Amino acid sequence: MPHVAPNRWALRALALLMSMAMIFAVPLAESASAHGSVVDPASRNYGCWLRWGNQFQNPVMQQQDPMCWQAWQDNPNAMWNWNGLYRDNVGGNHQAAIPDGQLCSAGRTQDGRYRSMDTPGAWTMANLGSTFDIRLTDQARHGADYIRVYITRQGYNAVTTPLAWGHLELIRETGKYAPSDTYMINGINKGSRTGRHVVYTIWKASHMDQTYYFCSDVNFG
Repeated sequence: MPHVAPNRWALRALALLMSMAMIFAVPLAESASAHGSVVDPASRNYGCWLRWGNQFQNPVMQQQDPMCWQAWQDNPNAMWNWNGLYRDNVGGNHQAAIPDGQLCSAGRTQDGRYRSMDTPGAWTMANLGSTFDIRLTDQARHGADYIRVYITRQGYNAVTTPLAWGHLELIRETGKYAPSDTYMINGINKGSRTGRHVVYTIWKASHMDQTYYFCSDVNFG
């Protein structure tokens, strides 16, 4: 039987179809892996992504935002994956799962990807009043069994001291949230605190034993 050369137009059409299939497959994969974070007041890595994601190689960051600079230098994936700062199978025993000094990285989760979040220093702060709200985005609509909000005690120095459980006071624990894009915790009272503090938020997702941990740097005027 004589050999028949493949039709070049058929090959081009096949290549085009395969390329289109890959284009549509990638966003679906990314969407399925999305999770969430506290976006206001911004968690450390979300804030670094928000301020510098479009110019993360700009050397001016080193002077203007040195804590974000050290984070980008250590592991850029901590910012690109700002929505993945979680641990699985904690079973609600947060203090056993996360050692002192590693609260902002969820105990060096994801093979230490977020370890630079634990570095004490002059992180960029959100200025808050005597009461404030927390906005948490849930891209994957996991729902929440509860959200806990802690604030550091007066006298804690976030510039020099890695965060430990003993530095925190539990201010609010919510009930369940049905799956949604956004969860709001309204009317949180700072008490008598003034100056620089860390707001520490624990989000226990509902879809499985998966818990998220966020450090947000704030200033109470």
